[in-house]
Amino acid sequence: MPKAVKDLLQPDVLEDKSTSVNVGKGGVNVDAGKGKPGGGTHVNVGGKGVGVNTGKPDKRTSVGVGKGGVSVSTGHKGKPVYVGVSPFNYVYAANENQLHDDPNTALFFLEKDLHPGMKMNLHFTQTSNGATFLSRQAAKSTPFSSDKLPEIFNQFSVKPGSVEAEIMQNTIKECEDPGIKGEQKYCATSLESMIDFSTSKLGKSVQAISTEVKKGTKMQTYTIAAGVKQMAADKSVVCHKQNYPYAVFYCHATQTTRAYMVPLEGADGTKAKAAAVCHTDTSAWNPKHLAFQVLKVKPGTVPICHFLPEDHIVWVPNKKTGE
Repeated sequence: MPKAVKDLLQPDVLEDKSTSVNVGKGGVNVDAGKGKPGGGTHVNVGGKGVGVNTGKPDKRTSVGVGKGGVSVSTGHKGKPVYVGVSPFNYVYAANENQLHDDPNTALFFLEKDLHPGMKMNLHFTQTSNGATFLSRQAAKSTPFSSDKLPEIFNQFSVKPGSVEAEIMQNTIKECEDPGIKGEQKYCATSLESMIDFSTSKLGKSVQAISTEVKKGTKMQTYTIAAGVKQMAADKSVVCHKQNYPYAVFYCHATQTTRAYMVPLEGADGTKAKAAAVCHTDTSAWNPKHLAFQVLKVKPGTVPICHFLPEDHIVWVPNKKTGE
């Protein structure tokens, strides 16, 4: 299973009787059934898949929240790095701070450049707080909306007006704002809800892929190696991890994407398998979005791609079933 998924499963959930999670080896293939009467939520991750069966939630579910806190990255001078909208939200324009301070700007490229031998300067990042998912029941009972901000700040001991509060407020706002034309968006606050959204858009049998880098990395030159693999179908659900006290993913589905797994080798020998998503129709994106400014192209002209940070996830139809 992708490390990005495994890292989201917290021990509290593994021990809870109403939610069983069995982690094995291999990829993640999801078959979502209607559930068994009288049971809780079962997520079985084995050598060939994740079987998800949703029954009635157990009232005894109890999950500790906020252990990771909200991370605030700092630059080499000790000042906070860019705090603002996600570069993977295509409604928003990029400002100067994002263009210069957000390391994810380097992840955007043109599809025509996706071939062996191509060199790119990349820095694969993770949200540094290690936040894990809540159980579905705990997520449902935890407020997550702009009109509940005072209650949310109090629950997580966050001071209103602080950088942490601004980050949390931005995350919630991005989840509440409408998406671009042709985009279906959803913010998942539990693993079950992320799987439910993905299977509702792609069919019951899906596969999760994510970027995996062999060791801690820095900004460096990577070369695309042989073995670029296009995933099945021209549709996917891409889920971007947000900075929040517990795991929240901004997921969006469009019918105009192609997903790839791309082998990379860094100048220092670091090897990576990077998940990449290419958007074939960018005509509805904000004309001042970061990608257009970095790549010097206009909306709707050429397919635009981006690699995914290590803790983001792409869901695609399972090739074996053809769904």
